[in-house]
Amino acid sequence: MRQRVIRVAVVAVLVALALLATPLALGIQTSFFADERDELERLSLAAAVHVSPQFVAGDRVELPAHERGTDVGVYDLSGRLRDGSGPRKADATTRLARGGAVTRGRGDHQIVVAVPVATGEQVIGVARASTGTLHVWHRVVLAWLGLAGTALVALITAVVVARRQARTLTAPLEVLSAKAGAVAEGDLTARAEGSAIAEIDQMARTQNTMVERLARWLEHERHFASNASHQLRTSLAGLQLGLEAAAADPDTDLRAAVGEALEQVRHLQRTVDEVLRLARTTPRDGVPTTTRPTAEVVEGVERRWHGTFAAEGRRLDFGVEPGGESLWIPDRTAEQVLDVLLDNALRHGHGTVEVTVREMGGVAAVDVSDEGSLTLDRRTVFERGATTARGGSGIGLALAREIAETAGGRLTLARSEPTAFTLLLPVTEPRQAATGP
Repeated sequence: MRQRVIRVAVVAVLVALALLATPLALGIQTSFFADERDELERLSLAAAVHVSPQFVAGDRVELPAHERGTDVGVYDLSGRLRDGSGPRKADATTRLARGGAVTRGRGDHQIVVAVPVATGEQVIGVARASTGTLHVWHRVVLAWLGLAGTALVALITAVVVARRQARTLTAPLEVLSAKAGAVAEGDLTARAEGSAIAEIDQMARTQNTMVERLARWLEHERHFASNASHQLRTSLAGLQLGLEAAAADPDTDLRAAVGEALEQVRHLQRTVDEVLRLARTTPRDGVPTTTRPTAEVVEGVERRWHGTFAAEGRRLDFGVEPGGESLWIPDRTAEQVLDVLLDNALRHGHGTVEVTVREMGGVAAVDVSDEGSLTLDRRTVFERGATTARGGSGIGLALAREIAETAGGRLTLARSEPTAFTLLLPVTEPRQAATGP
């Protein structure tokens, strides 16, 4: 593109120079020949002034000084050269001047001007001045060379300016192309820089927006498998534990065991739906359509997790403060986030785990605390990949915060020792709970 811009600029300058220089060159030629004829006429008039009335009687004429290479002479009416230099016999231009008018002409590579010499109203002779055209052409050619030199300087200047402008225009495009190539090779951190050209700057901003959205979507796709495995692992473990317990105890009520297994399967389905929704959405896309009272949500979570904590010799307490039981919250979001927090407390916490639901300034606040202490830095606790000293995938807390934010909520670390997390969820009206799949 850079060479194309230079070629366009050079062609434009050449066309402009041709359109300007051609008439200027013709004007130089015409002007120089006209100036030479005027100078010859001046010399002829000066010679005519020096002719006295006794010229007819044979008096000689003292002619004015003139440049070398110019002929100045005085002719009588018979066409004979009487004084000065020039052809011995009058030429056609000189003979025409005998009619009483100044005549101009060219012949034998010369420019000729003839002026009649009169006494009173009677022409008594002709003053003639002439010079070679080669002398005039020499001056014309020198002027043309000067014009060509000026045009050459203008062309060189145009090329230099064109190269600089082409570099100014193409450099941001080359950088933009390099950034696009880096993105095509997989570097989604590559961002185009701004430039002084508005159109290219707008293109860079558009490309950066596209890359940011692409990176966000790819991040969702890349995290989908890890999110799904993390969320399904706990539910599958609970289902397996319940089925194994029912199979090992011959006195187990099979109907109750099947009902519990079906409840676990339904929770698995909701988990899959929530993970799929998370993969297709971006943060703060809005509150999910299904909502239920906090009491029902807490009761379901307690049923799923009570046996798991009991098997580990841990205590799990649920409580709803006055006014909190009537709050309608996004049930699937609350279930998924509480599953993460309870699994995190079971694996990395100590002692009794308490889950408390309360109303706080128009939103529902769910506190999950245990008797352990957080070993992670508060600033990195929700970063994906951050793990504790006791091991872990580093996915759970980051996933829980993402799930909460997609529902318009927020998950925060309330304190590090003893560990406590607070989940804030938007509250909806009971009449909105009827909508849902």
